[in-house]
Amino acid sequence: MAWLGQRLAQTYFQTPQAALVLGGAIEREAFAAKFAQQHPEIDIWVSSGTNPEYAEWVFSEADIDLRRIKLDYRAVDTVTNFTTVVDDLKAEGVTQVYLITSDYHMRRASMIAQIVLASRGITFKPVPVPSDKTPETLAKGLRDGARAMLWLFTGRTGSTLSQTFGKR
Repeated sequence: MAWLGQRLAQTYFQTPQAALVLGGAIEREAFAAKFAQQHPEIDIWVSSGTNPEYAEWVFSEADIDLRRIKLDYRAVDTVTNFTTVVDDLKAEGVTQVYLITSDYHMRRASMIAQIVLASRGITFKPVPVPSDKTPETLAKGLRDGARAMLWLFTGRTGSTLSQTFGKR
């Protein structure tokens, strides 16, 4: 019970030390650049976003010091957006992040974050990027939540299963 109280206090009363931006839509980085202007004390981690030249241009145009921007291109999907950077965040002493992704993608991203980030003691505050798209299905979220659990227990995300068993 004390653990739950600590997690709730951390989530609601602590200020995040970084923002984690999930790649997959150009508008997420543009949104993150404006967000970075409003939060000059935090670093911005972009997981598999646009190419480095474009990403650096977006943040430069917003007058963001590029030393605050951490571009990471190891992820191949939403689950690996988290699994590839979580240990780096932990090593930097980050205990809470702003999670920036499109509004239609936030439910699935939050499910994964609840598992992967929490496994390293990191909490998150969702910051949805507005869009006009329909939210993703619950089934997609549950599938990726299961993949996050697989990673938690095995260190593997299942991202290569389609290569192993062939696409169906």
